[in-house]
Amino acid sequence: MSVFDDLVGQDTVIEPLRAAARAAADGLAGGSSGGMTHAWLFTGPPGSGRAEAARAFAAALQCADGGCGHCDACHQVLAGTHADVLYVRPSGLSFGVDRTRDLVLRAASRPTGGRYRIVLFEDADRATEAASNALLKAVEEPSPRTVWLLCTPTAEDLLVTIRSRCRLVTLRTPPTAAVVDALVRRDGVDPDAAAEAARAAAGQVERARRLATDPEARERRSEVLSIPARLDGIGACVAAAARLYELAEAESKATTGALDEQERSDLKAAFGEGSTGKGVAKAVRGAAGALKDLEERQKRRATRIKRDTYDVALLDLVAFYRDVLAIQLGAGVELSTAAHRADLDRVARASTPRATLRRIDAIMECRARIAANVHPQIAMEAMTSALLLG
Repeated sequence: MSVFDDLVGQDTVIEPLRAAARAAADGLAGGSSGGMTHAWLFTGPPGSGRAEAARAFAAALQCADGGCGHCDACHQVLAGTHADVLYVRPSGLSFGVDRTRDLVLRAASRPTGGRYRIVLFEDADRATEAASNALLKAVEEPSPRTVWLLCTPTAEDLLVTIRSRCRLVTLRTPPTAAVVDALVRRDGVDPDAAAEAARAAAGQVERARRLATDPEARERRSEVLSIPARLDGIGACVAAAARLYELAEAESKATTGALDEQERSDLKAAFGEGSTGKGVAKAVRGAAGALKDLEERQKRRATRIKRDTYDVALLDLVAFYRDVLAIQLGAGVELSTAAHRADLDRVARASTPRATLRRIDAIMECRARIAANVHPQIAMEAMTSALLLG
């Protein structure tokens, strides 16, 4: 068993990462570390597992056996509890300069018990311009035992001066067969259900797992995909946009609700709420500021999750029209929305490939407008009207 075993469909990057971990161990032992560097950039499309690959590599660097998968170091890194691995995932839409400077200071300290001080920075593309400049300084002049693992969708999402100092690890979208095998082998999903979920998720392993195991997630996606066939007038467009907005809001609330409440409960417990004894009342009063900070972070996280949820729904619509285009052109490709074949055929017959491309452009424009802070429901109303008109 190895920490790299859970990387689905990424065989081409596993061996170079293993070799780098071995080189790092040789360097610590006084040998050559030519295969190791202090900064790595993991890139890949959504669902490719770039953060998972970075975490597996972090475990391999901390493990005496190069990522055996069963020692304490491996378990701690994979569980997110290793003292010498700093896990960073921006909770909001951006990651500011103050937090980056604090991160750089923490990263500069020597490891307390592990082999390296590792910073695993997911969604590093969310760093602001000022934060990126602060990060550049740390990547340019790292501490001897510090390793930076940055994760972004593409290398171009970072400053050229940062990416030029990183070794690039490019992950691909896992093939459907690999995702199906992972769902069946790890999660015990029925092969037919796994195949349908893998096609629907277009290679995104976690989304495939959710679609295969969560009936509500499947129902929400099915309702989104039924929208194109229901657009028969302006009233239907407004109603469809409102429903699309409601579905995304409901999914984001389901994602954040339980997590928010648990975090509030944990913070209150940390400040002594519910306890008795000298000084407890004063400590509980002092929790007000911490709770306010927590609520602000939760609001930023909720905004990010809502944006991500809107994006998933819109990309499902893109997948629908991509399949419509494939049918119109007679392309013999796998249809990710094949469960809606009747609607696909109906829409394909009623339009032309040119109109289908215009509709895909309208959905992509909606994504851009939401990213630019246009109210999502207004952006979606404009989109559904464009889908009707073709």
